[in-house]
Amino acid sequence: MPAEQSTVAPPAVPSPTVSPGAPYRRGNLALLAALPAAWLLPLAAVALDARWVLPPLVLLATASLLRGGRTLLDRLLLATVLLVCLTTAAGLIFAIWPWGMDPVAVSGTALTALVLTALITGRRPVLPRPAWPDLLPILGTGALLWYLAQPLIRAGELGSRLSILNRGEDYLRHLSLVDVIGRHGGYLFVDPGAVREDLFSALVYYPQGWHLLVALLDGHRSPPGGGPAGTVAVEPFLWWNLATFGLLVLALFWAAQRLPGPLHALSRVVLTVVVGALILGSQLPRMLLSGYPTETIGLTLAVVLAALVARPLAAPREHFLLLGALLVGIGYTYYLFLPAAVVLVLGALLLRHREVRRLRRSTLVIGLTAALLAPVPILLGVFRANQTESLAATVGPDLTETWLALGGLGAFVVSALLVHAVRIGRADPAWRRWLFVLLVSVALTLAIGQASISLSGQAGYYFNKAGHLTTVLLIVGTAAVVRLLPVPTGGRSTRTTVAACTAVIVAAATVWFGGVTGWQRSLLVVTPDSWAQRWVHQHIDPPTRSAAVCEQVHQRYPAIEGATTLILDRRPSQSYLANICVSTLQGTTGQTEDGIYDMVFLEPGRTWQMLHRVPGEIRLVAVTDGARVRANRILRAVPELADRVTIETMIIDDPPS
Repeated sequence: MPAEQSTVAPPAVPSPTVSPGAPYRRGNLALLAALPAAWLLPLAAVALDARWVLPPLVLLATASLLRGGRTLLDRLLLATVLLVCLTTAAGLIFAIWPWGMDPVAVSGTALTALVLTALITGRRPVLPRPAWPDLLPILGTGALLWYLAQPLIRAGELGSRLSILNRGEDYLRHLSLVDVIGRHGGYLFVDPGAVREDLFSALVYYPQGWHLLVALLDGHRSPPGGGPAGTVAVEPFLWWNLATFGLLVLALFWAAQRLPGPLHALSRVVLTVVVGALILGSQLPRMLLSGYPTETIGLTLAVVLAALVARPLAAPREHFLLLGALLVGIGYTYYLFLPAAVVLVLGALLLRHREVRRLRRSTLVIGLTAALLAPVPILLGVFRANQTESLAATVGPDLTETWLALGGLGAFVVSALLVHAVRIGRADPAWRRWLFVLLVSVALTLAIGQASISLSGQAGYYFNKAGHLTTVLLIVGTAAVVRLLPVPTGGRSTRTTVAACTAVIVAAATVWFGGVTGWQRSLLVVTPDSWAQRWVHQHIDPPTRSAAVCEQVHQRYPAIEGATTLILDRRPSQSYLANICVSTLQGTTGQTEDGIYDMVFLEPGRTWQMLHRVPGEIRLVAVTDGARVRANRILRAVPELADRVTIETMIIDDPPS
């Protein structure tokens, strides 16, 4: 019989006593040590002429403290939009504190806030590992951006870049806003009198969130003393605009993959192709051609907001913070979408009312902050600049494209959403929430259309803009259509074959009828070429006449103190574009506005108004013989003008066709 095993325990080995709170205290000590590093790192970056590393550093630090989202792309995208929104609010501080947008002050403050956040919340920096689902949105965005970057790659000379700016006339006004904000170090509406001589007065109360972001980032990539100015600012401005469109593209891919939840790999590939084809085949690339960067960033924030409303983050406090920040960001970048965003957030809070009550203090602080900050630009625009008159602005025949997008995409997407809502509505309410998102967006579109009709007799320019919001939400909603497609079950079964064939047919049909290939007219636009094709294949070499005139006049006649430089060309439209361009490059849009805007487009009446409306000394640059003769004839008829008008002649021939 085996010996009975002893039940006496061996003597314990003495071990050091460890307090349960010791790791936490050590972590706090490490974070406290990080506080001086929050300022030493920016100082070192500036000393080493490496200011450009500071924005990525702040982004990674922010993403590492977030807990919403499962993948690395989730964290990085949410961190990006959070920083965008918080920076637009911080612009109010930049305008009044003594450091403006100095990289050390901005980055040091941001890093300090992140360290304090980690101390208060007890979170430690951590990032998820990359996952393969992240790859498809990134690859899709990279492919589309490479295609859409072709005009900027071809535009090797200043004249070609100015041709792109002049084709999208609004670009020039956006560039002047970036320039003046960079020089003044914050929002311009905080002190309108300080910028009266530098900026076209109609832009003082224009939403400036995007321009502030670009000016801030330019300050991190330029030598000390401010961002690029004049002709040096043109190329980076165009690339920032493309990067903004790239962020919209990434947000659309991300939201479309997030909406349906778990997806088969084949469905993810099809969804990526469908969303990419609809982006290229719809009106969205028109924002590149016409120069609408503020609408682009506004759509980006609205798409992320809608995605979070449909499929909320697991951490409620972080979810509410992002919703509040997105309201502020939309308010400061493109407040046309703010009413719909407010309704969406209120709906999201109502759906999570139990968590709102449980976190009432956090919700109250976030809500009050958003309620105070978000309406500032729209209130200033309405009551100080009377911007409601813009609802009467009319638009060309491309309203048909808006109706095509709403009707064509809407028929497929809404039908698929209804199917999902009936089948699995309780199991996955995201589909019903996306129906709510679309309903709110359509209501905004129709309300703006009705307001435009009341003011001008027709649905106009901003009806089209609101239609763009509904269009991007419908593009995301195509996830519901793809979710209905069969998926492989494994092995070489008939179902697998059917699923593969269906996926290929749906992807190919979307590419074909979306007009992506150029072989088939897009079903979403009314011209043979899509907006993407018109952007990519635009003629920039040789440059347009207005670009050539702008470049040569700017180089030969730099701005001089005490005189307003104005250009006279052959036709009024040519003079108009050249004057906007030159005054933007020279930073004189405040001085020249009386000789550019709100005048007749007939000669010699326009020249007559120009000479009479602009006060003080005028340097008139005539770039054709006819323009010189026209100006001299007016001076002979009104001799008192001759004392303050100097005519310079610089004959510029049309570029070769």
